[in-house]
Amino acid sequence: MDRTRGASDRKSTVSDVSSEPVTCSECGSISVVEDMTRGERVCGECGLVLSDHRIDTGAEWRAFSSEESDARSRVGAPVRYTVHDKGLSTVIDWRDRDTSGKKLSPTRRSEIYRLRKWQIRSRVHSSMDRNLAQAMSELERLSSQLGIPGPIRELAALLYRKSIIKKLVRGRSIEAMVAATLYAACRIRLKPRPLDEVADASRVDKKKLGQCYRLLLRSLSVKIPLSNPIDYISRFASQLSLSSPVQLRTVEILQQSRAIGLTIGRDPLGLAAAAIYVASIMLDERRTQREIAEVARVTEVTVRNRYKEIVRKLGIDSMSLG
Repeated sequence: MDRTRGASDRKSTVSDVSSEPVTCSECGSISVVEDMTRGERVCGECGLVLSDHRIDTGAEWRAFSSEESDARSRVGAPVRYTVHDKGLSTVIDWRDRDTSGKKLSPTRRSEIYRLRKWQIRSRVHSSMDRNLAQAMSELERLSSQLGIPGPIRELAALLYRKSIIKKLVRGRSIEAMVAATLYAACRIRLKPRPLDEVADASRVDKKKLGQCYRLLLRSLSVKIPLSNPIDYISRFASQLSLSSPVQLRTVEILQQSRAIGLTIGRDPLGLAAAAIYVASIMLDERRTQREIAEVARVTEVTVRNRYKEIVRKLGIDSMSLG
């Protein structure tokens, strides 16, 4: 027999709408509310009890602060693709001490030494594990040198693992493939880095890096967004110590340039550098063409040519540029 009760009788412990697609059999509403205290699923419109004796899949303990929740939690660290074994293996500490902090006896220390040695060997027992261990170490070094954030590192590690499964690494340099995956991950997350910058940091020839990058695109079917010069503005402006108004004006200039088709077929680095140069002059925070060209890794001629095109096509008054 169906039981009903008013919506006003529900307690404040009622949880949000369930993610399962449930429809009320009485009124057809999809506004279904779960009351975990009573173990019931109730229609939010007519109050019909759709099911009872619901099982609470949450923790059996209570916590009143984040510290208490962390202390009572019995789960480990999340899976990390930047660790060659995804962080799921056991690590034997190098300090020869027991749980109370006391030093181990010589016999016990020798036993732990042998266990640690075999444990390290078991972690990298296959050629793929050895390849991943070396690649993830190189990825960590390269990311730290370029200042790449954690989520982009994880994506780069995932792309490298896919390339191993596709057997793209065989016969190619690990450093080149790692640099290519990191370059692709930066572009996917709309935080692009110039190819020259990645090549210099990875100590890999730019031509070889480009070949590995194109191989990834073909083999993994990776969708790379079109390069947008606006994505480079914040980093270039930060390196040039420019203020926020200059960055905003630069974005406006690039948006106007894109609206009239000025960005088609042109290097986004050169356009970003020229727009920064124009905005810095307009807001009286001048930077030389050489300074901007060095940051953007383009030539002064490129900055000068793109600058002339922007001023001419957008009709910027030369008097305002000094």
